[in-house]
Amino acid sequence: MKNMKAYVAITAVVFFWSGWLTISRYGVHSSLKPADITLLRYCTAFVVLLPYIITAGRQCLKKYPWWQLLVVGLGVGFPYTLFSFWGMDQVKAAHAGVVVNGFLPVFGLIAAKLLLQQQIGQRRIVAIFVLCAANLIMTGGTLFSFGQVGGILLLLAAALLYTFHMLGIRLWQISWKDVIIIVPVVNVLLYAPLWFFLPSSLGTASWRDIISQALYQGVVVNVVALTCVAYAIRFLGTVTVSLFMAIVPVTTAILAWIFLGETLNGWEVAGIAGCTLGLFLYASGGSKVHAIAKT
Repeated sequence: MKNMKAYVAITAVVFFWSGWLTISRYGVHSSLKPADITLLRYCTAFVVLLPYIITAGRQCLKKYPWWQLLVVGLGVGFPYTLFSFWGMDQVKAAHAGVVVNGFLPVFGLIAAKLLLQQQIGQRRIVAIFVLCAANLIMTGGTLFSFGQVGGILLLLAAALLYTFHMLGIRLWQISWKDVIIIVPVVNVLLYAPLWFFLPSSLGTASWRDIISQALYQGVVVNVVALTCVAYAIRFLGTVTVSLFMAIVPVTTAILAWIFLGETLNGWEVAGIAGCTLGLFLYASGGSKVHAIAKT
């Protein structure tokens, strides 16, 4: 039953993340600066969760060493967000999804084998690389144009940080109830002072931009989606969760086709077919895991 809930949770995250790519791409080209969107993301989550933080925060933060708090908090914190936004400023939203989400299973696989001592079946390893290749195919070979190299490196750094966040939750068995305290508290404490030294246009930005980014980044992504991801990681593991995240570009393309009437080109159709094959291979593969990391 818990596994079923975990699959429902991570499926919901796939759709949340599809929307996040679009609204973040819009945000970095709006009247707000990346530093402002980052501030809104964590401060809004902090305010929304403040009653819970007041009642359970002290007990939660005392349970973990400071370095574990930093790994889990900053892995999906302001460094991840700033790298993502700076990368999106140079790379198309669809391509950003390919880099950040498409490479998560590869990073997750490496981390699971090296740090969690997780033994993964050969068919599942093949499935992960098929998914990664399918995501790259969706870009039609335009991802690696010279002008996007800087953005790609920033997005890869963001994906690596997110992998450490997921790994920390899994390795230290941190519950979703603790994650939604750790992330906003750590980032408000560390980032709010830093924000004053970064380029900002918050004082002159439109209320429409501020409210839309605050609600989606701060509530949908940093409360609802964060809860779902943390819950799914506890019961499914980092590799399976990262695999689901890799289909975000596919769902983004399909939703745009259904609701926006956008045409799917041959590269995108091929990528969708490849992702479907990758998911089938993963579902039909086996996995053995040592006691340190349950599946």
